[in-house]
Amino acid sequence: MKTITLYRPVNAVELALIEATNWKGFPPRLPDQPIFYPVTNFEYAKQITVDWNVPAYGNGYVTAFDVNADFLANYRVENVGADLHNEYWIPAEDLPAFNANIIGPIRVEFEYHQ
Repeated sequence: MKTITLYRPVNAVELALIEATNWKGFPPRLPDQPIFYPVTNFEYAKQITVDWNVPAYGNGYVTAFDVNADFLANYRVENVGADLHNEYWIPAEDLPAFNANIIGPIRVEFEYHQ
């Protein structure tokens, strides 16, 4: 099976929820969060962590995980800024299927604290 590595910047609360799944999935989106947006590269995820999560929460983590490429083919890569600002937009209602297509554990690749 071919996989694609994606990244997700999270704060400590979300990281604890991921750990509660035994590192196998992301928590459901909140009502005001209609999209789950994993990003396509480490640099972008680190930028979000350092520039947004740390100022807002005092901590930030970059998670990495592998997703079944056939499943991801159902979604487009969206560019939201500079060349490195690429992400997938997964509708909140598709998150359970997305989680089911994560291959292996979710890993912490980077952490930053104020």
